[in-house]
Order: sequence, then C-alpha cells, then structure tokens
Amino acid sequence: MTESLRSFVGMVSQPLRVGIVGTGYAAKMRATALKADPRSQLVAITGRTPASTIALSQEFDITVSASWMDLVERPDLDLIMICTVNRDHGQIARHALEQGKHVVVEYPLSLDPQEADALITLAQKHNKLLHVEHIELLGGLHNAIKASLDRIGRVFYVRYVTINPQHPAPAKWTYQPSLFGFPMTGALSRLHRFTDLFGTVKSVNCRAQYWDIEPDLYQACFCHAQLTFNQDILGESIYGKGEVFWQSDNTFTLYGEEGTLIFTPEQGQLIQKDRIETIEVGSRRGLFIKDTEMVLDYLYQGTPLYVSPEASLYTLKVAESARLSSVSGEIVKIDS
Repeated sequence: MTESLRSFVGMVSQPLRVGIVGTGYAAKMRATALKADPRSQLVAITGRTPASTIALSQEFDITVSASWMDLVERPDLDLIMICTVNRDHGQIARHALEQGKHVVVEYPLSLDPQEADALITLAQKHNKLLHVEHIELLGGLHNAIKASLDRIGRVFYVRYVTINPQHPAPAKWTYQPSLFGFPMTGALSRLHRFTDLFGTVKSVNCRAQYWDIEPDLYQACFCHAQLTFNQDILGESIYGKGEVFWQSDNTFTLYGEEGTLIFTPEQGQLIQKDRIETIEVGSRRGLFIKDTEMVLDYLYQGTPLYVSPEASLYTLKVAESARLSSVSGEIVKIDS
C-alpha cells in the first residue's frame, strides 16, 4: 500500500456517499452495485436527457441534480462516478477533484492525453482516488488469453478485430466524433488489451475512414491500426461499426512459434501441429458491478485495484499517436 493510499484508507465516510453523472448502461450497473453494497449510499444522479434521468432516479429512489456541476459541487458527496459522453470526462473529473471528491470514470479519462496526465497529477495533489474503468481486463476473454499465452511460445503477431454492423446506424453520441472521439480513443479497450498483454509500443501506423451523413454524425467508421511493440511483436487492431458492414466479427488471434490461439468472446482454441484444443472463456456478465466493488474495497481496505490511471494514460497516448498517423498518413514513433 502506498503512503498516499494509507492516508485516506479507513477515513472515508461510512457509508460512502456517491453521485453519478450519466444515465446509460454503465450508470445503471453502477447504481445497481452501489445500492446493493452497505458500504455505499447512492445519493444523486444527473444526465443529459431529462426523461432518462428522471426514470433512473425513480428506479433507484435518488435525487436529481440539475447539471453535472451542481452534482459535483454538492457537499454531501464523497465520490463521483462519471458515465457520460467521452468529451466531458476530463472536465467533470477535474472539477470533481478540485471539489475534494474521489473520482471513478469510464475510459477514456479524457480525449486529450495532456489533460489526462494533468488529472492524474491533480488527484495525487489532492490525495484523491482517480480510477479509470477498464473492465475488459476483468472479463473471461482477457483472463483466458493471459492464462494461455505461455503455451504458444514466443508471440510474434497478434490481431484483434471488432466489427459491429448496424442497420440503420443509430443517431447516438457514439457515432458523433466530437462526443465519442477518434475511434481508437473512444474504444480505448481495443488498444488497452494489447498494452496490458505486450507492454510498450515503438510505433503506430493507422488509417481511418468515415461514411458521413452530417458534419458531426457518421453512419459508419472503420479504423485499422498497426502497432510495433518493443518486444518485437506486430499487432493489428481493427475496429468498425455502422451501415457498411454486413457481418459481425469479434476475434482475437495470437500467433506464436509453438502454436496459435484464436479467441471469440464465447470460447478459444489452441492450435498446435495436428491437434486443436478448446479453451473455456469465462463470463462477461457483472463486470461493472465487480469494478464498483473493487473501488469500495480499495477505499475501505486498501485492496489494490486491477489497473492504474497511468496505464490507461499510456494507452491513451498510443491512441492519440494512431489518430495523428491517420491524419498525416505517416508512421508515428512513440518514445519509450
């Protein structure tokens, strides 16, 4: 346990008083977990859409705040959970930390790596928790990949494809660049799986394409990032969604000198010489609840969290390098 952690473990209010910014799936899962845990008290919520905000407040019997700023400035809250559009994460987190609140935020911490870096420094200055959710690291797929890596020897090539057809594409913030961010930034987990498994990146070469229907709303996007890791592993991350796709794909493939691993969210396969072995993949259910419980364990008992904000920041920098590469058409090198 770090010295900074020792200074507030056991000093948080009991129960911990929490406010949520957002009304989507993640917010609802957070609310469910907080309501079920006697160590926490869900006090208030705010959202971008009045109807959904009121509905969620009634479902969980909590107060509605007029805006995220009103919620963050409430003196009766200890922790702010940020589950709203990506664009606003950094601004809300900064104000919450300045108000002396602990902060939990869904990835990405910010669309701007420099702002994210400053937020980590701010949290340390105020001796407050800043936790960036990366539930992909808690799921059965990631754990199965980690447990199987040694069986294929030295890994030299990995490929992660997530394609999500939508007909028609929804007119949602996840299809708005100004709110979602660059695809590899908004969908940061695609790259974070890589950096968690294989460490630092030497260079990024990325191409992105959009099918636009309005200046800030596309009907489809496709992003292809090629990463060279300092471990001399070549990685490819392919992310696409929307109306130009007709077949979904969610496949993680790893090539090693002693075998190949192929994973979907449902199961994995180990392929070696003339044999194929099925690998069980655990459930993806309940991960937001698990993350919430781990945050409470950390604040009350000092139990280490599964991911650091610095690790999330590093992946955010890789995503920003991918964006810069897509704009310039050139390979972007990353300082180790």
